[in-house]
Amino acid sequence: MSDRRIFYGWVVVAVAVLATLVAAGIRSVPGALLVPVEQDLGWSKTTISVAVSIGLVLFGLGGPFSGYLMDRYGPRRITLFGLLLMSLSMAGSALMTQVWQLNLIWGVVSGVGTGIVGSVLGATVANRWFIRQRGLVMGIFGGATSAGQLIFIPALVAWATGLGWREASWVMVGVALAVMVPIFLLMRDSPAEIGERPLGAAAGSAPAKITADAGVMGRAVRSSTFWLLAGTFFICGATSNGLIGVHFIPYAVDCGISQGVASGMLALLGAMNFVGTIASGWLTDRYDPRKLLCVYYVFRGFSLLLLPYAVTPETMVPFAILFGLDYIATVPPTVALVADNFGRQNVGTVYGWVFAAHQLGAAFASWAGGSVRDALGEYNLAFFAAGAVAIMGGMLSLGIRRALRPVVA
Repeated sequence: MSDRRIFYGWVVVAVAVLATLVAAGIRSVPGALLVPVEQDLGWSKTTISVAVSIGLVLFGLGGPFSGYLMDRYGPRRITLFGLLLMSLSMAGSALMTQVWQLNLIWGVVSGVGTGIVGSVLGATVANRWFIRQRGLVMGIFGGATSAGQLIFIPALVAWATGLGWREASWVMVGVALAVMVPIFLLMRDSPAEIGERPLGAAAGSAPAKITADAGVMGRAVRSSTFWLLAGTFFICGATSNGLIGVHFIPYAVDCGISQGVASGMLALLGAMNFVGTIASGWLTDRYDPRKLLCVYYVFRGFSLLLLPYAVTPETMVPFAILFGLDYIATVPPTVALVADNFGRQNVGTVYGWVFAAHQLGAAFASWAGGSVRDALGEYNLAFFAAGAVAIMGGMLSLGIRRALRPVVA
């Protein structure tokens, strides 16, 4: 290790966190601007929701694409490309007047751009630069995703109210372009680029360039470990983003609670998620990630089983606190298990596909939750089923293989 007083990996983490914040903010644009766009252009919620759904799917599929490119060409250039796509999507948002433009901009361009940066950047940086404190770094990136939503959703609403939704889109163009500057100047692809070793690497080992394994996915798909990781992350997406992220506010409205109060509950959930994800990263550095996943999923399952009995603001506050603590807490141990089993140099590629399973689960639960509500007039069956599935996910987590000696480059 060089004589730098501050390990340069922390600088890389700092600028990558900025990119993650912006990706989370731009991913939040449709939710924040849906009402003013609907009122201004006369498009229905269904029409706008189609574009949002396209964006969610491509956000998930952007993970494998981004992971492969980051493993091959390094995160710096790919992150710059993703930020450029995000800035173009926001510029297009400010200018759109036709539905096909909405689907292209909010769906395709925004979905791919945010997926390139928001899905696997944190996992790639954490595993290239850190052996020690890797889980903590992943927790920081998970917290950044929550913080991006907490920062930009109210800001976007305020800008849209005070300036107009098109002007709010232009502001986001400026934000995305501004973040490209520190990424270009400060991000490095690997410790070897500056003669460093990953934090925690064995003393005396030479800096090594991180090179992805071209055949890693062929090996992964033949491994039960990969399918268990993908399966449990499918459950994670279904029981978090897909069900609660989409249907919590409608459920609260069904209970006679105003949208404003329900939004406050989601904000509380997001704040607790920030705390829980960073804590999960710290725990991942110290305990078996499989056991942590088991605890998280079982805890989430019992929270969901109790949700149908939370029908007032006073009873929903405990749910928001408890559920929020492990909303994204599954990310650090999942990434750690991917790295340990398939190699730090392959995290972008393998975790990208695991993350795609997460988003497919989210898309399925979003549809299924709405279908249950339309068919039965209430969400209770959806919450009970999700709770049972989450507990099953906890049991499946214990079957994931943990390499005794993590695979490294």
